[in-house]
Amino acid sequence: MFFFVHVLVELYVDTPEVGNDSDFRVHVFSSSSELLEKLHKKWNLEEKQRFTAMHIYGLDVHLDRFLRSATKAKISSPFSQSALRSILIQLTAASKCKRGTMRYWLSAGPGDFLLSPSGCPTSAFYAVVNDEQVSPHKDGIKVITSHTAIKPPQFATVKSVNYLPNVLAKMEAEEKGAFASIWVDEEGYIAEGPNMNVAFITKEKELVMPNFDKILRGCTAIRLLELAHNLVDQGLLTGVATKNITVEEAKSAAEMMFVGSTLPVLPIIMWDDQPIGDGRVGELTKQLSDMLWDDMVAGPGRIPVSYV
Repeated sequence: MFFFVHVLVELYVDTPEVGNDSDFRVHVFSSSSELLEKLHKKWNLEEKQRFTAMHIYGLDVHLDRFLRSATKAKISSPFSQSALRSILIQLTAASKCKRGTMRYWLSAGPGDFLLSPSGCPTSAFYAVVNDEQVSPHKDGIKVITSHTAIKPPQFATVKSVNYLPNVLAKMEAEEKGAFASIWVDEEGYIAEGPNMNVAFITKEKELVMPNFDKILRGCTAIRLLELAHNLVDQGLLTGVATKNITVEEAKSAAEMMFVGSTLPVLPIIMWDDQPIGDGRVGELTKQLSDMLWDDMVAGPGRIPVSYV
C-alpha cells in the first residue's frame, strides 16, 4: 500500500513559520486522489488544467526549504539550486519507528518532454511513502559478479534516476538465482552493488569499503564508517578504511555485506558460488547492523516530526 505525502506545500499552507524544528507538522494523505483534490482547490485550477500526475509544487521557496532540510539531515549535494532545476534526483529514507520508507524525487517539472530542461519553467517535488515493513536482514544472500557495463564515474557518483545499468545488473543476478550483483571497475577493483554500497570485514578484522571516487558516496555507508569506530574502541575491529580492493582480496574476506538506506546492512554469504568466510552471517556484520538501527532511532541530530 502507498500513501502520498504532500510535504512541502502542507508545511507552508497549514503551519506557521516557526524557529523550532520540533514544531514541524506533516499532513499525510490516504490516496493520490485526495492529494490532487486538495491541490485543485488550493490553486483553483480549471478543468482543462487538471494534472494526471502528482506534480507537487513549483515555487522557489519550497525548493529552498527542501535544500535546507537536506542540509539539516546531513545530506550533502554538489549541485547548486539552479542545477537542481535542470536534473532529476532521487533519495530514499527509511524509518524504524514507522517501519516504512519514503522516496523523494526532485525534477525539472512539467514541460515540453524534450531533452533540454529549458522547456520546464517550474520544478516539481514528489514524496511517496511506502508502508511496507523495513526490518534488519538476518539471513545472508548470494551475489554474482556483474557483466553489465558499470556507469562511468561522472554518472555513478551522482544520485539520479539513471538506473538502466542498475536494472540490468539486478536482472542479470536474478536470472542466475542470486539476489544482486557486484560491479568491478575497469581497473579490476570492487565498485558497488546495483543500488547499494558494499563493505567487507577482512581476516584481520578491519572494516573496508571501496573508495568513493568512482561510485556513489552513500549516506548510510558514510554513517556506518563513522559508527564502526565504536567497535574499534571496543577492540572488536582493528580499523576502518576506504581503499581500492581487488576481487581476490574481496572474495577472501571474512565477512561481506551490502549497505543501503532500506537495508541498512544486508549480509552476503556467497559470491559466484564461493562462500564468504565460513558461509554464515558474521558476528561483526550483525553488530554493525544493530548499531545502524539503533542510530536511526536515538542517534544525534534527530528532528521530531508530528504527523497529523
